Amino acid sequence: MATIILESLAIPGSLSGLNITTSARSATATLTTLPQFNGLRASPCRRIMVSARSTARSRPIRRRDVVCEVQGQEAAISVPDVTTATWQSLVLESDLPVLVEFWASWCGPCRMIDPVVGKLSKDYEGKLKCYKLNTDENPDIATQYGIRSIPTTMIFKNGEKKDAVIGAVPENTLTSCIDKFV
Repeated sequence: MATIILESLAIPGSLSGLNITTSARSATATLTTLPQFNGLRASPCRRIMVSARSTARSRPIRRRDVVCEVQGQEAAISVPDVTTATWQSLVLESDLPVLVEFWASWCGPCRMIDPVVGKLSKDYEGKLKCYKLNTDENPDIATQYGIRSIPTTMIFKNGEKKDAVIGAVPENTLTSCIDKFV
């Protein structure tokens, strides 16, 4: 199981806004404000000491991490990169439809959708080619296709852009888009 910490949340001293559930083994606290999303969870609270600059006293605060988990072999599926140099041959001249994920390394939603694109590349093997293009390293291609938000997933067929999906969307949204062109 691969675990990625997306962002840490500081929770001030009180437990307001927390739903405490207790099991026989341990007590865990979960944020009620987190949406129900498969693959995301809040880690158990941990206490850290923070000292105020104006005083010599330290005060404890509770800290949680929002964790994105990938289960099973999905973490091992790697989607190959396409660059400005390989764009023409891999995408525009492909005999199969091509799905391209426009992403950046600093983008949290891009990291969330990456395993989905990896799974789709395996599911549609022989019918669809999947690549990812880093928009920071290849800004000319991103500009050419009007990429203003990442992740953006585009489908190309016969060298033409056919469809685009913006954002970290569920697998079935991408599947329904792909099925139109495969």
